[in-house]
This record gives sequence, C-alpha cells and structure tokens, in this order.
Amino acid sequence: MTKDNIIDKYFIVLPSEVKIILNTLKNSGFEAYVVGGSVRDYKIGTAVPKDYDITTNALPEEVIKLFNKTVPTGLKHGTVTVMISGESYEVTTYRIDGEYLDSRRPSGVTFVLNLKEDLARRDFTINALAFNEQDGLIDYFSGVKDLENKIIRAVGEPNKRFQEDALRMLRAIRFSANLNFDIEEKTMMAIKLNYKLIVNISYERIRDELCKMLISNNTTKALKLLEETRLLEIILPELQLEVGFNQRNPHHDKDIFNHTLAVVEKCPPRLNLRVAALLHDIAKPSCFTLGEDGIGHFYGHNKRGVIITHQILTRLRFDNQSINEISILVREHMNVLTKPTDSSVKRLINRVGEDLIGDLFALQRADAIGSLLAKIGAVKSDRVKEIDKVEDKVKAILESKVPLSIKDLVINGTDLIKEFSLKPSGEIGDMLKFLLEKVLENPDINTKEELLSILVDEYLKN
Repeated sequence: MTKDNIIDKYFIVLPSEVKIILNTLKNSGFEAYVVGGSVRDYKIGTAVPKDYDITTNALPEEVIKLFNKTVPTGLKHGTVTVMISGESYEVTTYRIDGEYLDSRRPSGVTFVLNLKEDLARRDFTINALAFNEQDGLIDYFSGVKDLENKIIRAVGEPNKRFQEDALRMLRAIRFSANLNFDIEEKTMMAIKLNYKLIVNISYERIRDELCKMLISNNTTKALKLLEETRLLEIILPELQLEVGFNQRNPHHDKDIFNHTLAVVEKCPPRLNLRVAALLHDIAKPSCFTLGEDGIGHFYGHNKRGVIITHQILTRLRFDNQSINEISILVREHMNVLTKPTDSSVKRLINRVGEDLIGDLFALQRADAIGSLLAKIGAVKSDRVKEIDKVEDKVKAILESKVPLSIKDLVINGTDLIKEFSLKPSGEIGDMLKFLLEKVLENPDINTKEELLSILVDEYLKN
C-alpha cells in the first residue's frame, strides 16, 4: 500500500459495533476494513449507511474463533456473519474469484492476503473503496475522482467485469439513475456489447434491480438507459413494443413509451404503484386500432393489460399479493367516474379495496398529467378535477362507515344455509353478491329481516 492510495484526512464516523469488529481483528494481528457501498455513501454524503461490509485477511475459521456469536453464511466464499448487540455484520476474507462459466457466479474463490487484489475484483471504482480509522480511505482505482466527477466506471476491463457477472450491467444503470451519474464511455460500450448475457441472470435478481430503479429519483433515466443498451428488449420485451409507438391520438403528445415514463415519474415512489404505472398501458400496442377519422384508439387495453401484467410479474417472480394489487391498478386506471354517484363510488371502493384506492387516484392523476389531458403548472384539467371529486366522495363514504363489501353485510353464508336449508355451493356467494348490490344502493336495508325478505321476493323467485 503506497501513500498515493491513502487519503489520511478522510474519516468516517463508524458505529461502535463496527469499531469492535475492526479493532478485534486488528488487535489479533489481522487487517480489516469497511468496504464498498457504505464507504461510497459516506463519501458522497447522501445518507448514513444502513449496512457495513467488512473485509479482512483473516480466514473464515480465524474470524469465527475471534467472536462469541457468528453465523457461517457463506464459508466457501469466505463470508462469516458476526453478531454484535443483535445486529449482523458480514465479514469476508480477501479473495479473488475463479473463472466465471455462466456470467453469474465464479467457479470458486481463492483467498488472498492483499487488499488491492480483493478490491480489483469489484464491479465499479466507486464501490472499490476501503476504510479503517488507522489508514483512512484506501482508493487504488480512482474511485474518489469518479465520485467527484459523477462517473460510473468499471474496475479494470469493463468487458471482463460484465462477462463475469452480467447483473453488473443493470447495477451500472441503477447506480447511474440513483446517483444521477453518467456511465463512462468504455463501460457503456461494454454494456451495449454484452447485453445479451443478461439472459443468464435469474429473474429474481433482475426483478430486484428493476425495482430499485423504479423507486429511484430518476426512473426515466434508468428506463431510457435500459432501452439504449437493448437490455429492455430482453428483460421487458412487452415494454420495448411501446418505444416509438405513435398513439395517433389528440389527447397524447408522446409515444406510448415516453408517456409511460412520464406517468412513472409523476407517481410517488411506492413500489407497487410505480410498477403499475410502468405497466398501465402495456397492452396498448396489441389493442391499437385506427378509426376512419385517422385517430388511434386502444379499446379494452386496461383489461388486456391485466393479462399481460400477470404474465410479466409472474415471470419476474413477484409475490402473489403484489401481482394482485398491481393488476387491480392496471385494470382500474381508466375508470375515472365523470358523474360519481354514491353507489358507483361504493362499487369502485369494493373493486379496488380501501387500502389501494389512494394509489389508484395517484396513478390516474399521473396518467392525466403525463398526457395532454393536463398541463403541469397550469390550471387543473377537467380530468384531474374529476379525479379530485371522486376522491373527496370516497373520503366521505369511508368516514360514514356504510357497508361496502360482503363482509359488511349483517348476514353471511352460514345464515343463508340455515335459513333456506341450502347446501354449501357457489350459489351462496351469488346470493351475497346480489344482496351487496342492493345494500350499495341503499345502506339502510342492511338488516337481517330486510335482506332475507329481498332474497325471497326478488332472488329466489327468479
């Protein structure tokens, strides 16, 4: 380690638990440094890091001997999790990776004694920084300079870095968006050259990177970089179909892709809401028709969009609850009630759910603002006023505590089986849905006597 690689005057205020780990290793004759993202984030000054990764020349079995409580989370890769005060910290032995055979993981690792060798295997210069309180900030690959110049640059040869792990291409784009940095020219060229390698990466890892992009402060930049590098056509080919698609509609001044980007940006950074914004018009290319007047139409694209959304989210291994919530938002995004009655608003709440209705209004507003239906900074458009009116009505209805769903009815399936000597069947559900429709129209009839009378007089006679 030379003086040129050490920035002595730069110090990080480390948590006491991290200091204990570093000092324990040092006092036992080993080197130890905080490394990677926590050092980068401190240097940028964006936020206090949540995670601290530690690297050392101590072998895993030596680390285990030094601490009272450890978990062998990744011994073959040199990683031991040290538990202190209920918190977990990963401690990894200096290593170099073996040959990468599938653009995903090394065939093995070799432990080394040299910090520089360990840092040389990392993805980007801004992540190849190390720190301890004795030596200060260690920077072998000009990561500090790249932080100052706001550059994402691969460590060493970029083609090699991306061929080792193709997910690094998505990470480069995610860092570029999150930090609002530019991707260095050779690194960018390497992504464009190696983009097809992304097929070797699991959908779960792709999903995680995509989600981080979607809740960043610069989602538009991330998605445009995905399209520019051709990664988009592999990981989201359905979205690629939107690029350059002229809507041929007087209500829209953008192609479908750029409209979608505008909608995503205008939604609050809640993950499922942003995913719904990304996919809300996903079926437009397949639903496009051109009228005799030369105007483009997309009849039923919200319903067709639910099918495509389900396919995409299943492929990306989203959990079932998220798939359901996002699908509801995609299905309902066109349903802006122009003349909201109490019953129609109640039905909307029933279809969407009380917990999700706020996100629906956020999506609808973003959709309006992202088109010619509303102008940013101008007087509210009629469309946005309509959304505001429905939202106000929703708030009033929810505050009134009127029945909105089958569970709010005073009778249930068991009551119907007993009262009419029925056997459990799908008809019980149909009867309850019939009663709910009546109650949505008139909540005053939500009494056992009234509901049973309605079933006798109206439902069972048919």
